Amino acid sequence: MSGDLPEYYFRVRENGAVVFRLDSGNRHRRLEMDQIAVVNIRNGEIKPHGGRSLSESDLAEIRRWMEQRRAVLAARDVDDILRTVDHLNLTTQWAQSRASPEQLDKVTDALLLAMHDLRTVLVRKKADNLTNPDKD
Repeated sequence: MSGDLPEYYFRVRENGAVVFRLDSGNRHRRLEMDQIAVVNIRNGEIKPHGGRSLSESDLAEIRRWMEQRRAVLAARDVDDILRTVDHLNLTTQWAQSRASPEQLDKVTDALLLAMHDLRTVLVRKKADNLTNPDKD
């Protein structure tokens, strides 16, 4: 392992992370991970672990990580949607050129309902944005 380890390690979990302070300067020359907190990205909650209190530098680093993590997740959301657009295009090509009547019968209703639902939401959101451009 590199000698330039960060001071903190964030073990990502579903809604945030478990935060550890790293210590490699102990007498056994072993990497130790001391859990200091659990964070929730959705509500911004930072819970100290085991009755400890967090320093201002701990809190600042955790908040910095949370901000970066939110940005990564937002970028992934957009990338996932763009991949969905690609997949819809591939599905269209499949339906037009390769799908058997039986295969089309299996997927058509589900696809049409999902696409109708998506179209309804997108049209409504687009109309709301056009009529209320200052609203986020």
